[in-house]
Amino acid sequence: MKRIVILGSTGSIGTQTLDIVRQHPDRLKVVGLVANRSATELISQAREFNVKKFALMDEKVARENLLPGGMQAIVDIATLAEADLVVVAVAGVIGLKPTLAAIHAGKNIALASKEVLVAAGQVVMPLIKEKGITLTPIDSEHSALFQCLQGYTSDQVDKLILTASGGPFRGKTRESLAHVTKKQVLAHPTWTMGGKITVDSATLMNKGLEVIEAHWLFGTAIDQVDVVVHPQSIIHSMVQFKDSSVLGQLGWPDMRLPIQYALLYPDRKANNLKPWNPIETPNLTFEKPDLETFRCLQLAYDAARAGGTMACALNAANEESANAFINEAINFLQIADINEQVMQAHNPIEPTLENILEVDRWARETARQKMGLKE
Repeated sequence: MKRIVILGSTGSIGTQTLDIVRQHPDRLKVVGLVANRSATELISQAREFNVKKFALMDEKVARENLLPGGMQAIVDIATLAEADLVVVAVAGVIGLKPTLAAIHAGKNIALASKEVLVAAGQVVMPLIKEKGITLTPIDSEHSALFQCLQGYTSDQVDKLILTASGGPFRGKTRESLAHVTKKQVLAHPTWTMGGKITVDSATLMNKGLEVIEAHWLFGTAIDQVDVVVHPQSIIHSMVQFKDSSVLGQLGWPDMRLPIQYALLYPDRKANNLKPWNPIETPNLTFEKPDLETFRCLQLAYDAARAGGTMACALNAANEESANAFINEAINFLQIADINEQVMQAHNPIEPTLENILEVDRWARETARQKMGLKE
């Protein structure tokens, strides 16, 4: 029996994680829940799973609902003595403090929040090794790489190949994207996700963040992480080994599969998911990403090569610009422009926790200023 805490329990990953718990009540027990602002749904989840420890990140909403709230309450739940595994499924760098606290407390981590490693991989991964705990990735692409690498060592790997659907604008020119609407951007062709991550998929920033995450997660040089566009989203990623063999992990685009693998690792248990059938998808295709039209992917490579806190600055700027687009304050192409401007204004420094949090604050403020938005 694994006893788990879920940070972000009312979001897409969190609710699907609870679906997996429902399927495996003999293997998984929820002991802590954290949501952002959805008090009613959080209370309902706590009742269903008989969870005594739960809290909201938003202190104002927490007070209104007489619930524990704020960062310290979240850290307390992430470090519960009875917890074995902490699922980190909150959006943004806000998940960094409770994740580090959980690692310090010796908890295994199932990570869905790619921003944790993008902003602080140089801090998180050495600590994971020092504490001797396991970090299992939930992102479908990193889960695929993690599965393909089982039984192999890093010196046997030639490159990691992340697949990308290409988003809703695959094949479009930069000029044709000048006036796309929020509705068009949020219409992802294969995955159902939250708003911000769907915008990131349309700009290919999501893939850029995944490149940086893979670099830290698997200890691979940034130039050994490639991206290939695969519109069918059947092959979730591949590993090319030095003997020229390539291994990939295949399946229908359903996040419950990588979530289950992360929760039950190293076991594989039967479930009610539909197995992939090659006869149903006979034409799998691949193409190079368009780095000129989708400049955010190139910016991510540039940030990783710059090192220090540059990736942290890019991630923070992108959160602000993507959310500004969702709020219809800027147009689609301005997302990459704002991200690049913040990077140009940033001189990277050593990525300590204190520096990461300060650069995150600075980059958000700078991005908002460049977009003409009030605090």
